[in-house]
Amino acid sequence: MAGGASMAKPLLKIQRYFRRKPVRFFSFILLYLTAGSLVFLHSGFVGDSGPGARGGRNAVVASEMGSRPSMSGARGLGIMSRVFKETRRSGRRYGPPWMKKARQEGQETVRRGGDYTNNWNRALKGRSAKDVDNGRAKYFGCYTDDTQKRALRGVSFYDYKKMTVFRCQDNCAERGYMYAGLEFGAECYCGHKIQAPNASDSECNMECKGEKSNLCGGANRLSIYRLELSQESARRYGSAIFKGCFNRPDNVTLALPFSAVIQNMSVDKCVDMCTEREKTLAVLAGDRCHCGFPTSLFSLHEPEDEGMCLNRCHGAEFESCGNDEYFVAYQTQVQDNRCMDRHFLPIRAKQLVALASFPGAGNTWARHLIELATGFYTGSYYFDGSLYNKGFKGERDHWRSGRTICIKTHESGKKEIESFDSSVLMIRNPYKALMAEFNRKYGGHIGFASQAHWKGKEWPEFVKNYAPWWASHTLDWLHFGKIVHVVHFENVKRGLFSQLKGMVQFLGLKVSEDRLLCVEGQKDGNFKRSGLRKLEYDPYTPEMRANINELIRTVDSSLRKRNMSGVPEEYMPR
Repeated sequence: MAGGASMAKPLLKIQRYFRRKPVRFFSFILLYLTAGSLVFLHSGFVGDSGPGARGGRNAVVASEMGSRPSMSGARGLGIMSRVFKETRRSGRRYGPPWMKKARQEGQETVRRGGDYTNNWNRALKGRSAKDVDNGRAKYFGCYTDDTQKRALRGVSFYDYKKMTVFRCQDNCAERGYMYAGLEFGAECYCGHKIQAPNASDSECNMECKGEKSNLCGGANRLSIYRLELSQESARRYGSAIFKGCFNRPDNVTLALPFSAVIQNMSVDKCVDMCTEREKTLAVLAGDRCHCGFPTSLFSLHEPEDEGMCLNRCHGAEFESCGNDEYFVAYQTQVQDNRCMDRHFLPIRAKQLVALASFPGAGNTWARHLIELATGFYTGSYYFDGSLYNKGFKGERDHWRSGRTICIKTHESGKKEIESFDSSVLMIRNPYKALMAEFNRKYGGHIGFASQAHWKGKEWPEFVKNYAPWWASHTLDWLHFGKIVHVVHFENVKRGLFSQLKGMVQFLGLKVSEDRLLCVEGQKDGNFKRSGLRKLEYDPYTPEMRANINELIRTVDSSLRKRNMSGVPEEYMPR
C-alpha cells in the first residue's frame, strides 16, 4: 500500500500542474499525437520501394503522388477541359500510397521465382474471353514504361476515380491509335507502336479505379491492348485528325503564316513541326509544310475530291502529301485558344433565355458549343456537380441570376415554360435521344448502360414512359413558349458553322467568325459517346416503333403548322 501511495504522489503533482497551466496540457497532448502520427507514417513507408524505385526516395515520392489533387479541383478542370493532351512529366514515378499493396504482392511473386501463369489467370479474373479478344481489342501484354521514354508516345489522359479498360480503349480508338495502354490503375496512354520491352504479367497488377474486376497496369507498367479501328477512326492519323483535300488559298502566306521545306516529307513530320509551333493546322503541299489556324482565308468549308491530293510523300510510301495546287490538311492536338475564354455576363440580363430539350437530345453538347462561340457561361435550371467540375461554371448560379447567356432546362410544364422570355429548343431523333438518355441514366454523361439493362425490364419500361414525353416536351414548348428558335441536333452536326451562327444571333450577340471556326475544331469537347461500344442489335420492338413513329408524325405536323420546317427526313418512318 505504501508503494502505491508513493506512486500516486507524482501523478497528483502532475495533475495539479496541468490544472494550473491548461494550455501546456493541451500542447503536450498535441505533441504526443503528432509524434505518434509520424511514427505510424514512417512504419507505413519503410521498405516500400516498388518495382521502379531507386535509392531511398520512395517514401517521399509516394507521399507526394498520394496527395495529387482530384479531377474535381481547379487543376482537374485544366486537365479535363482537354481530356487528351501530350504529357511530358519529368522524374521517375513511384506511385501513390494506394498502390502499396499491389506492388508488395508483385514483389513477393518475383522473389518466389515468378509464377507468371497464375498472374495471367489473375489478370483475366472477372473478364470473359470475349472481353479480352472481342474483335475490337486484344490484350497484347504487360510492358515497361518510363516518364522520360514513353512506351506509347501518343496522347494520354487520367481519371483517378472512374478509369476502365474499355474507356481507355474507346478513347484511343476514337483518335485512330493502334494501341491503348493502362498504367497505375488510372492512367491511359495511346500510340501507334510500342517503344519499350515487355515485362512479366505479374507486374501489371493494379485494379482499375473504375472497375475492380479488371487490371489497369502497374507502377511504371502498362497493360497494352491492340485495337481494331473503325472506318471513322481510320480517318485519323494518331493524334492528328484528317480534315481533307483543299484548293490552294489565294494568299498562302496570309492564310498559313508559317511554312518550311521538309526533307523526306511525311505526315508525322509536318504534324510534329506544327505542333511544336503551337498551330492547330498542319497542311502538306508536296515537300512544304504549312502551319496555321482555320480562318476565312482557309476555312476548311470547301473540300475537294481527295484524288486531287494523291501525291506520295517522299518519306512515307503510303501517305499523300498533296502538291502545289491541292493541300492535305490535318488538325493537330494543339488547342485553339481563340474560343477558350469564358466569362459571366458583365451586366445582368433582363431577359431569360432557355436552352430547352428533351433529355438525351444533346443539351450538354449545345451548351459547350454556345459557351465557346459566345465566350459566356451557360446556366442550368438544375445543379449537376459533375458538369460543374467539367468547366460549366454557370451550373452553380441560380437560374434566375441573369449572369449566364442561356439556361439549360428539360422542364415542359406551362408555368416553367412561361418563366422564360425566349428559348432555343433543341430536338433530336427520338430513337437516338431515348438511347442516349438511357445510357446517361445507367452509365453517366459519357458512359454506357450495360447489356443487362438493355435486355432486362428497364429498357421496355423506359421507352414506355419516356417516348410520349419526347413528343409532349416539344409540343408544350411550341405552344407555351413566347419566342422559340428551333434547332435540330442532326442539322447542327451536319452544318455546325451555320447552325451555331443562327443560335448566336438569336441570343442577340455579334458573331465572330474566327470563334466559330475555332469551335469547329473543338466541337466534341468531353461529351461524346463514340468509338468501340455499339449495340449489335436493334433494341426497339415493332410495337415500340409503331408508337414512336406516330409521335414523330405529331411533332412534324405541329412544326409545320407554325410555318417551321418539319423534322429532318431521317426521323420520318419508312
